[in-house]
Amino acid sequence: MTLQHHDERTRIREAMNRLLSGQATVSNGGLTISALAVEADVHRMALLKRHADLKIEFYQRVRTEKQQIPEPEQRLRKTVAKLRKTLENKEEELIELRQLVTNLTLANAVLTAQQNTPLPSPDLSAADNIIPFRPLDS
Repeated sequence: MTLQHHDERTRIREAMNRLLSGQATVSNGGLTISALAVEADVHRMALLKRHADLKIEFYQRVRTEKQQIPEPEQRLRKTVAKLRKTLENKEEELIELRQLVTNLTLANAVLTAQQNTPLPSPDLSAADNIIPFRPLDS
């Protein structure tokens, strides 16, 4: 472990303690990795890549010491709930569309059958309310 690596880890742990005690000096005081990186004066990607164990530790401490669900997890839970609702709506829509396809198929079959069977021609002489058109004078 290099001296710079050790120094980063020390700064991250000190920043964790400040954030969890509500005494942020540089960051906005949020219990997020971004705020932790700002508070520790460490690049966020360095925290996520080189010090992933400290990120996990930070979120565990947020859970135990603050009795909170970390913000990224809250956002993910909201997104999952929204996606579940969307999926439920799509499934209902799919059921309706399948029923509509069935009904339209049946209607098409009825219309096709009616078109293929000739209608009986009405007996015009029996009807007393039919007036024939007069031929046009040429």
